[in-house]
Amino acid sequence: MHKDRKMMIFCLLLAAISSPVFSEEWKATVVKQLEVLVSSCVVVPCSFTHPKENLPASKLRKIWHSSKGRDQRIYHEDSTEISENFRGRTRLLEEKSASNCTLEITEIKDHDNGPFCFRIELARTPGDTSTIDKFSFVEDCVEFTMLNEPPKPTLIHPKTAIQDRPYTVMCSVIHTCPSNVPKLTWSRATTDTDVIEVHRQIYVGYWETLSILTFIPEEKDDHREVTCTSQFYGPKTSYSTLTLDVKCTETFNHIIIPTAVGIGTAVIFALFCIFMVKKYKNRIAELQQQEGRQVEK
Repeated sequence: MHKDRKMMIFCLLLAAISSPVFSEEWKATVVKQLEVLVSSCVVVPCSFTHPKENLPASKLRKIWHSSKGRDQRIYHEDSTEISENFRGRTRLLEEKSASNCTLEITEIKDHDNGPFCFRIELARTPGDTSTIDKFSFVEDCVEFTMLNEPPKPTLIHPKTAIQDRPYTVMCSVIHTCPSNVPKLTWSRATTDTDVIEVHRQIYVGYWETLSILTFIPEEKDDHREVTCTSQFYGPKTSYSTLTLDVKCTETFNHIIIPTAVGIGTAVIFALFCIFMVKKYKNRIAELQQQEGRQVEK
């Protein structure tokens, strides 16, 4: 009985020591689903941990393969190991980072939907292929939703433009390829325009390219169109258009000033009425008090 208890304790200690090596430390963080534009590109964010964190990047063999089989490789440091369909179209970004496994795929085909899984092999020496430290993260694979047409840019702008006053229009498009960002261009390109461009990650795997156009509209710009065109890597293009509604400054003032005067007059009149009512009530109270005093006499 005593021996059985010792054996049980030994097994529990062994499990506690070894379990992080075989489970907790073998982890990959891979985005599960991405929308991908056919003929364009995609970047799959990926990071991982492994039991031998002190190994240099040169001893880490990073592989991406189809979920259908480890032999269907879409990325390998040895290009001859890559499936012919993907050869020359995949690469790792930030390859020198030991914990990074971010994958880029270019010239997307309509059948490149995956799922694709990351695999790590820890080599004792750069040429060692017999190492037993190998792990495929088959539960953390990425799958693509294929888009045949690019998304249209989103336009945000005031409903009305005022003549000779700055007017700002924002154009944005969401994509999944930050290594080759879409290029946003405007149909209006004159000396009175100012364009600011911003590129930011909005959530894991998805990025936004934003272009902010500011210009001074003239009277002749009324009912003119302003178009924002997005050119994706590939290339495919999409666009969105707005029609300007330009109000003349004089017309704008004729509307605003009388309205402001009318509101101001109404407020003053209301305050005057409140003051007169209060004064009238006070006068009535005084008269009532005087009548009460005369009755007492």
